Formats: sequence, structure tokens, C-alpha cells
Amino acid sequence: MSHVVVRSVPFSTRLSVGSAKELVARDKARAQKLLAGVRPHGPLAFHEEHRQREHKRHDHHERREHRHEEAGSAARHHHHSGGSTGTGTGAGTGTGSSGTSPSSGGVGVDVTDAGVTYTASVGVGSPATNYTLLIDTGSSNTWVGASAQYTQTSTSKSTGNTVNVSYGSGSFSGTEYTDTVTVGTGLTIQNQSIGVASTAQGFQGVDGILGIGPVDLTNSTVSNTTTVPTVTDNLYAQGTIPTESIGISYVPTTTNNAANGELTFGNVDSTKYTGDITYTPITTTSPASNYWGINQDVTYGQNGTSLLSGNGGIVDTGTTLLLIATDAFQKYQKATGATMDSTTGLLSITEAQYNNLQSLYFTIGSTTFEFTPNAQIWPRSLNSTLGGESGKIYLVTSDLGSNSGQGLDFINGFAWLQRFYSVFDTTNKQVGIANTQYTDATTN
Repeated sequence: MSHVVVRSVPFSTRLSVGSAKELVARDKARAQKLLAGVRPHGPLAFHEEHRQREHKRHDHHERREHRHEEAGSAARHHHHSGGSTGTGTGAGTGTGSSGTSPSSGGVGVDVTDAGVTYTASVGVGSPATNYTLLIDTGSSNTWVGASAQYTQTSTSKSTGNTVNVSYGSGSFSGTEYTDTVTVGTGLTIQNQSIGVASTAQGFQGVDGILGIGPVDLTNSTVSNTTTVPTVTDNLYAQGTIPTESIGISYVPTTTNNAANGELTFGNVDSTKYTGDITYTPITTTSPASNYWGINQDVTYGQNGTSLLSGNGGIVDTGTTLLLIATDAFQKYQKATGATMDSTTGLLSITEAQYNNLQSLYFTIGSTTFEFTPNAQIWPRSLNSTLGGESGKIYLVTSDLGSNSGQGLDFINGFAWLQRFYSVFDTTNKQVGIANTQYTDATTN
């Protein structure tokens, strides 16, 4: 299967957040929800559950074969001893910076910068109705109905089950349907489970969510169901993509509604990054290990202030800002000389302070990634998105809301992802990061 870049239908939207203070509160509420780690899920949990199922199935098979052998031996009046014990299928260990890449093939879908996150135009039904869905690696239920109502067609089937999902910063409840879902030309899924919202809070400006996290995140969200196959699961199961991975390309921009992002289902798009992809295994630190969690060091200045050292956290498209633990945030604020802006709730610096701003260095696996001074500030031409002052300089690093050592000490969100290429690889239990031609951009 060769790589194909799929062009989705252009659309215009801005995700409504009201003000930067609301955005900061939303990100922090989401962080605290993730930090709570209320149930085990994520790539590692998925593979451990799969290993246990395989182990039990193998043991059951061995016992059944053994019983058959014993029965046959008894019939022949001959006792047979011995036989091996099943060991099951091992979960394996995560690979490091030279880890296994997702297999060849894959299909790309263009996505749109909606100001504080990215959205995709997703078709549901036949003929399809297009919905604007927020792209979220931190959840796995796909649902519609927050703004535009769900339009039923001949492919729509209600399961009668209820759906309830809380995101910390919002929630929805409704009814489960199965329907034809199209995320791009060549990416059509039959009988995909979707939620149809009867109530939704916190999702003004979008119609719902395209959940592309691990399947375990759907646990206990749908009545009478343990977990629900995700969009990615079904794309793989139906033979559309060769492996369960998603490559994500986000790009910094100074204009509204730029269709400058891409999701690549089933592989990576080598035209979207430079150099090599550094793969790092899912962290064993809980609760970050329950999500797309990694370990990283964060330093302000090349030989400067250490903010985090080997701490666990997550990479998350559903968070807008770069969030770091409170003690790390306080060190960052002191090092930059930034002051808290009362209007936006973000750190603000003067032009002179910006000229002296040092890079942040993120060491992931064996690679150090530079988050430049320009990357650390919100695009000044888009300050109105935050309700901020024109020309003022706001920093995108914010307070996670808890001190380090809690097991989830950072969230590399939308603002961070715009400078790097990222890979969310369930098959190999790893996250990949690479530089792009925009890592050193001065667009902000």
C-alpha cells in the first residue's frame, strides 16, 4: 500500500474559547482529569490486557489438547506424561530512539488550525453529512451533535446504548449509533460506533470529537459494552491501513483557518519532517503511562536552568498550551522575567525580555529538541484569539496546577506540537518526535 495524501473538503471554523483565561482553565481542568488516572487505559494497558488474553487463550488451548491426549491415552490403556506449558504471547518492551518505525503505507488527511487546536472535516452517513470535529489523542470516542445535529441516513443504526464521556474541560452524553464514517478519500469505515450527543458542554464552535487515542479510553463510556473499536482500530481491521499508528503534522501560522495540518493514518509522511524520528517507549511512570506518556528532560537555556529531569508526562493534541508542573513553571517564570498578565492569565514579557529569551531544550530518548524563543510565544497577530492586547507578547508555557513528582508533570500540547512532527504508535507502544522545517520558524 503506497502513501497517499488525501485532500479533505475545506471548511471554515474558529473554536470558541471566550478568553485566554477560559483556555487556561480548560487546559488545567483537563490536566487534573488526566492526572487523576481514574482507570487504567492507554497503549501499555492495551498491550498488557492483550497479552493476558492471549496467555489465557493459549493456556485454555493447552489444557484442552492435554485433556484430549489423556482421553485418547485412556482409550488406548496407555498413560502419556509430559507436554509443554503454554507461555503466552509476551507484551514485549518499548524501543528507544532507534525503535521500529510504523510499517510502510498509510493515508493522509488534511486538517485545519482552528486557533487553539486542530479540527477535521469528517463525513457521517451515506450520503455523508460533514461535521467539524476536534482531533483528540487523549480520548477515543468519536461523536457528533454538539453544534450541528446528527442527520440519519440509510446507514444509521441505533444500538440503544447510552454514551457518557467526561473530558475534565467538558462532557457529552447521548446515544450510540453505528454508521459509515469518512475521514478522507479512501478512508471510509463501515459500521463505526459514534456517539450522538443529546447534551454537550464545553464544545462551542465544533460539532464533536474525532477520538484517535487508544481503544482503552472508551472503557465504560458506552452502556452494555466494555470497549468500543475506535476509528483507527476499524481502519486497521477493515484493511484500509497497514498498522495502528498515526503521524501528525501541525504547522505554526499567523492566519485564521489555515488548512496546514495533516493526519497520516497507518504510517508517517516523510515529507513533513526533517532528519530522523526519535522513538521513545511509553513511560512506565503512572499515571502518564496510562496515556501517550513519555519521559523527558526540560532545560531553559542550553546550559541553564533545569526545569524537569526524566519526568513523566504526555503528548496531547487536546491540550492547547505547553503545561509544566508548578515548581518547574515558577523556575521558568523567574528565568524569563515574565509577569502574569491579569487579562489573559498567561505569562507576558516585554520586547526587551523577548530579545533575551533563551530556548527551551527537551531531551526525549537520546535526542534533544530545541523549542526556540519564537516558538515559546503566542502568534502576536492572533492575540485577539485569546482576548489579548494587540502586539503584546504572551508565552505559551503555563502552570499544570500541581508540583512535579505526581507522575504526570507536563503536557506537550498544540502549541508545542506545531514545531515538531509526532507519531502515536499503538502497535509498537511508542511515541515518535522529529524536527520539521518549521521548528526554527519565526512566524510568531
